[in-house]
Amino acid sequence: MSRVLITGGGSGTGADMARAFAEAGHEVVITGRRLDRLTDVAEGPIRAVQGDVTDADSVAAMFREAGPCPIVIANAGVAEAAPFGKVTLEHWQRMIATNLTGVFLTFQQGLAQMGEGGRLIAICSITGLRGAAYAAPYAASKHGVMGLVRSLALEVAKKGITVNAICPGYLDTEMTGRSIANIMEKTGRSRDEAIAALAGKNPQGRLIPPAEVTAAALWLASPAAACVNGQAITLDGGESA
Repeated sequence: MSRVLITGGGSGTGADMARAFAEAGHEVVITGRRLDRLTDVAEGPIRAVQGDVTDADSVAAMFREAGPCPIVIANAGVAEAAPFGKVTLEHWQRMIATNLTGVFLTFQQGLAQMGEGGRLIAICSITGLRGAAYAAPYAASKHGVMGLVRSLALEVAKKGITVNAICPGYLDTEMTGRSIANIMEKTGRSRDEAIAALAGKNPQGRLIPPAEVTAAALWLASPAAACVNGQAITLDGGESA
């Protein structure tokens, strides 16, 4: 099996993917800023490498330590909400640096060490395909990821390398938990009401478990998806239909 590098692998969807790829027989390298979170996940064929996807030198060092990785998953991301008039430059730059520049640096270094038949996968968001009130910087960063994915897919197609994105709706993860807490604080709603507000955006009426994102990533990394390139695999229960 192949070696897989997953950024943001210390929690949530990243950790779920790491464990599933390891169970499927892959060697897995997880990266992130917080080594303590990574070491909680790293066991058996899962190895932790500390790194910051917003820093070019750190990303280069990350790949040197990891070794050749035929499968690279850019999963690291952050989310914050604010009315557009209250968005600070710092807020804007933080969203772009992690969510877009982080994918650019990860893909650039990943591609440089990747042979024919490699896989580049970005964990994006349904917000990368439509707008989102009170989340303009986040939406802009994710739209940028989709532009990067679609453009790079055309550039590397003849090498047998594929570049795709997975675009889920609200996930049942710590990041969504912070959104729930923010709704509670700003609106006075109960926790159940805040969860229902987010789950209600999915026509199926539920938050999406990380395992469903993982299943899509495993498929994109498999030989069965060799002709799937430049695509947004949407996991939202029909919200974008």
